[in-house]
Amino acid sequence: MIDNKFLSSRRPLRQRWAYYTRHGDLFWQWAIYGAALLVLILVIMIGWVVWRDSALARHEFGWAFISPWAEAIWNPALERFNAWPAIYGSLITSLIALFLAVPFSVAVAIYLAELAPPALRTPLNYMVEMLAAVPSVVYGLWGIYVFLPQVVNPVGRLLGETLGVIPIFSTLFGGPIPASGISKLAAALILSVMVIPTIAAVTRDVLLAIPRSQREASLALGATRWETIWKVLLPYGLSGILGAVILGFGRAIGETMAVTMVIGNTSGGGYSVLRPGYTMASIIANEFAEAVSDMHSSALIEIAVALFIITIILNAIARWLVMRINRKTMGR
Repeated sequence: MIDNKFLSSRRPLRQRWAYYTRHGDLFWQWAIYGAALLVLILVIMIGWVVWRDSALARHEFGWAFISPWAEAIWNPALERFNAWPAIYGSLITSLIALFLAVPFSVAVAIYLAELAPPALRTPLNYMVEMLAAVPSVVYGLWGIYVFLPQVVNPVGRLLGETLGVIPIFSTLFGGPIPASGISKLAAALILSVMVIPTIAAVTRDVLLAIPRSQREASLALGATRWETIWKVLLPYGLSGILGAVILGFGRAIGETMAVTMVIGNTSGGGYSVLRPGYTMASIIANEFAEAVSDMHSSALIEIAVALFIITIILNAIARWLVMRINRKTMGR
């Protein structure tokens, strides 16, 4: 234990230094505090820089820049900008991707952690981790040459013909579905494939971390294998699974290259996912290098501010949900 009285007394510098070096825990404690503080400073600095550099667009457009009720226009020539189509594109593609990916990811994780035979578990684990490490540009190329013509285009036409009366699948105001399949739906489906390995790998680790006594107690009481998984393991690891979903959502909403290659990069697609569009990340990647005016650059940086704030808010909500679930679990 560290003697605070000794440290607070007026000792020679050599004795105080010798005392600090004899207690290695104190050094590592301050090193950990410094690393945590450095991360906090880095986040604050990123937020301050993008907020400062977006001042021109914020002063010019105000809240109308992100308003869904303002005119949805993005015209660098006229220096008129509204970011709502890009914000909507990011949210709708990420939410659709999670809606499709989470059930499949949890099923893969359950199989790898609980049901797969040992001879098959190891190679499948390697394959899942390898898919998580594939560069996004590879997914984008695969999406253009294989996924769009084989999957996205038929699915998009089927949705348009059967659910076209629903605004999110409507083609009434945007014209026919592009023959190439390039659309917000294509971006959402590509993102669902990209986030499956991340969610599955983390969920698998969460299930493997659950004590074996939980499984044995459930089976000893007469529960089946599926009842043990559904009623014991999943509720026990729910906070960790939610954390995996948030990691997947973070990758989906911030994904750039693959989305840029398949979404169409236009702000005139409306609310239908069957039409081309933009996401916040794709519009920054697509136009920032070609921005010739200060207003255009400032508008793109303000989109980065919106993405930064949305990410912080969603992560705060996720942390709150995890805390609530942990409290309920401990209460049980």
